[in-house]
Amino acid sequence: MHKKFAFASAALLAVMFCFTAVRPAAALSQEQEVIDKARITAAKLLTNKDFGSLPDKLKDAKAVLIIPSLIKGAFFFGAEGGTGVLLARSAQGSWSYPAFYSMGAGSFGLQIGAQSAEVILLIMNEGALDAILKNQLKLGADASFAVGEIGAGLEGSTTTNVNADIIAFSNTEGLFAGVSLEGAVINTRESMDEAYYGKRCTAREIVVDQKYSNGAADSLRQVLAAY
Repeated sequence: MHKKFAFASAALLAVMFCFTAVRPAAALSQEQEVIDKARITAAKLLTNKDFGSLPDKLKDAKAVLIIPSLIKGAFFFGAEGGTGVLLARSAQGSWSYPAFYSMGAGSFGLQIGAQSAEVILLIMNEGALDAILKNQLKLGADASFAVGEIGAGLEGSTTTNVNADIIAFSNTEGLFAGVSLEGAVINTRESMDEAYYGKRCTAREIVVDQKYSNGAADSLRQVLAAY
């Protein structure tokens, strides 16, 4: 009897072990997935020779907004959108933890195509950063906007605007006629901030006051800290 009980117990434990061993790990949260993709985008563009001016310009930036996947598509009516993260540099030179933001725009005209882009926006002064932290900013309307490299070493026509509030670097895939980041609107994603930091908070509290932290974002901060 004892032998049967022992055998049954061992068999049950073996089944439980197998179930545990093959059970998939918990899926990443939406917020952590955005941060991990932002880290990959930052590392890729900062080390890519096609974006040769990016590392030097990053050294002078007050903040950076990384959109790892900005999707654009149109068939006469056009739309673009993506979610990313904003980090600001402290007076001591360290990077803050990220706050979540979205970028989106719509347009109408003779345009057909689809495009996916990895986008890094360098916020070059306190005024532009303050406008973003006040919840909404429209590129080219609320802040002067210049284009850095757009993949394959193609220089934007406005790169000579050394006094630009925001400089954009974009690594694109796909074919799209007449697309531009000009007019894109940047908005905070407070619900994602709350989910990631476990408490209702503002983007200013995260990136300027630096009241909140999450160690899972340290790898992204380390990529930026190298520059």
